[in-house]
Amino acid sequence: MFNQSFISWITDRKTIILLLVSVLALSVVPVATSVSLLASVAILGICLAVLAILALLYKPIIGVYYLLVFCFLLFFFTREIGGDIPYGLGIEALLMLSFVALILRSNASDWQRTNTMLTWLMLAWLVISVLEVVNPAGASIRGWSQEIRSAALYPFLIVLIGFLAFRKSTDLDTFLIVVFVFSLLATLNGIKQLHFGLSSGEQRFLDEGGAITHVLFGKLRVFSFYSDAGQFGASQAHFCVLAAVLALGKFKWWKRLLLASLSAIFLYGMLISGTRGALFALLVAAFFALFLSKNIKVLLLGSLLVVMAVGFLKYTTIGNGNYEIYRLRTALNPDDPSLNVRFENQQRLRAFMVSLPFGGGLGVIGANGKEYNADKFLSSVEPDSYWVKVWAMYGIVGFTIWFSGMMYLLGRGAAIVWRLQDERLRIKCIALLSGVAGIFFCSYGNEVINTMPSLIVTNLSLVFVFLAPSFDKEPNTA
Repeated sequence: MFNQSFISWITDRKTIILLLVSVLALSVVPVATSVSLLASVAILGICLAVLAILALLYKPIIGVYYLLVFCFLLFFFTREIGGDIPYGLGIEALLMLSFVALILRSNASDWQRTNTMLTWLMLAWLVISVLEVVNPAGASIRGWSQEIRSAALYPFLIVLIGFLAFRKSTDLDTFLIVVFVFSLLATLNGIKQLHFGLSSGEQRFLDEGGAITHVLFGKLRVFSFYSDAGQFGASQAHFCVLAAVLALGKFKWWKRLLLASLSAIFLYGMLISGTRGALFALLVAAFFALFLSKNIKVLLLGSLLVVMAVGFLKYTTIGNGNYEIYRLRTALNPDDPSLNVRFENQQRLRAFMVSLPFGGGLGVIGANGKEYNADKFLSSVEPDSYWVKVWAMYGIVGFTIWFSGMMYLLGRGAAIVWRLQDERLRIKCIALLSGVAGIFFCSYGNEVINTMPSLIVTNLSLVFVFLAPSFDKEPNTA
């Protein structure tokens, strides 16, 4: 455990400034000497890393934003830089650095903020996931160690550091700005992919097998710098609703106009992804936002518009000349071959899972299943859904716990939203909670809620909703 005097010294402003000056002095060594280019780059890289860590120690909330940005750009690094570097470990590194910095700078009142059902539910799910290592089905421990990261470890740590780091309503505003900026960058990169071509890393991704699911009938399913088109489309739908709901808030006119424009841009991003499941993220999030508004007229009018939009897609062929609209329309076709394959896979699983109430173990299905549990039947079945994946790994017992926990969080979040007095804060929380609901239900069709950046955005959104009552007493000048 850290000595208290050391903690005070390392986090003191004078110490930070002294270390900062030392690092800056070291950074000029490559310029002032004749060391090789590689050595110069290495020294500068180390100096920048130290500067980043010093900034994080001085103001730990910076670490959360480092993490947030890294999660948006994770697959950009993987594709464009490549190599044998395990970029995913950067998430663990940033989580632990942020957590340590927050421990050094936190007090009893900071830890009191973590005492919520959100934290306890995440901890309970982490404990259940740890216990899955002794699942009698005998899944690989290596597969378990890979899967538990996104399934339970990341959500718990993200929620914990979120409660410790965020202390005022302006933190929520900063969070919204950061996620909107990087989501917009993702949209612009997607537009570039579709209309101007792919980078060398993006083309390599298609050449190495990505084209099977991302080039259909000669048309590119845009994936931007995310893991795949499914994550990109769902995330764009998420942010489309997030921006649209905020555009209805009582903010300055130019902010509302900007938010409405962003919503339209994100809608286009969703369409060019060719992700049919994203439609359900959009519809569920929109309906949940209407429900949270508790305005009967708005609820009825909004529901009518949603029904009309679904009817337009379901019962007309208008716009079929546009591939993106045609592709989206197939999401409502019950005879779609892809949909029927998913149902067939679920039927195969249902018969097998009868004897596995606690599932086959973490990492037994999906990508980790193929790599670490190739000898297991479950590894041969494509989950095509995070709900199905949870069912296969944790069994009906685990799935029921997970599903019930998520529904509780949405219900508890709704109760919090309805009690908020500040109208601007309430509309922000309606937008955040609606986005979580959309991603959660969209995950029935794709692995979305367990993949970056949706994983970190949804969990931090829940943190802000649970922190909202403490923000409600603050003056809001947004």
